[in-house]
Amino acid sequence: MLLLLTQAAPAPAVLDELAVTADEPRYVAPTRRDRIGRIWAPVLVNGQGPFRLVLDTGASHSALTPRLAEAIGVNLDSANTVMLRGATGSVNVPMVPVRSLEYGDLLLEPRRLPVIPDALGGAEGVLGMDGLANKRIHIDFRRDHITIMRSKNQRAAGDYATIPVKFLRGRLLVADAFIGGVPVKAVIDTGGQATLGNEALRAALAERRRRQEQQAVPDQVTGATLDVQQGNRVETPALALGEIMVRNPAMTFADFAIFDHWKMTEEPAMLIGMDVLGLLDTLIIDYRRKELQVKLRRS
Repeated sequence: MLLLLTQAAPAPAVLDELAVTADEPRYVAPTRRDRIGRIWAPVLVNGQGPFRLVLDTGASHSALTPRLAEAIGVNLDSANTVMLRGATGSVNVPMVPVRSLEYGDLLLEPRRLPVIPDALGGAEGVLGMDGLANKRIHIDFRRDHITIMRSKNQRAAGDYATIPVKFLRGRLLVADAFIGGVPVKAVIDTGGQATLGNEALRAALAERRRRQEQQAVPDQVTGATLDVQQGNRVETPALALGEIMVRNPAMTFADFAIFDHWKMTEEPAMLIGMDVLGLLDTLIIDYRRKELQVKLRRS
């Protein structure tokens, strides 16, 4: 694996999967061998709640499920729809008027939000990128805790690694990564369960291996729109993100609909989901500094 490190830099930290035994978390759950992690935020909607909304760094807008819309007493506006785009497809969905979404230093003013068919892990909605400008999100998988506050431009603590990110299409988080020596654009997707790769990445990896590709297993991916897309799940080399390496990850490859929408089909690209992100001890997303600050999980 290639790493963008000088010779004087320390050896890259290695992120392994560990088995963890604990009570069922309420909001922030780590990835374990028997469960993919999640990040939920306790959000007040119209002053009611809190409701558990999945933090989705791959979503341009926040959204509610029909159950949450009913709970706060707002009616679906079937005459006013918006196109919802997920990893596997798109669908027109109704919208509802919402006076406020509030958690920590996040406050969204009155707006109309889409109503989505489903959210990760049975959450009651999605907390998207709208309103996160200049925010700092602190996610502690070990302590089942999440905070959203205004960024004060804090540097990473000494025991944290830093991963620079760029903004694509507004505030979509994209990191430069390497996998099997192949440079890849990695979208940080806290709202997705599985890590996904496009066909350009699969082809580049196969070429590096002199076409001796690992055996693929047929896989189905269901997105937020409930569309199902066929793909192939393949074991892949270590993934390098800044100073962090994830050993022997596996991902599902296909030309998923979201890659086409983001115009990311020609060059190697991937979505890093909660199967990988949930292996961390702590994840800090600082939108002002344009970086991730991460602490590895230790045994």
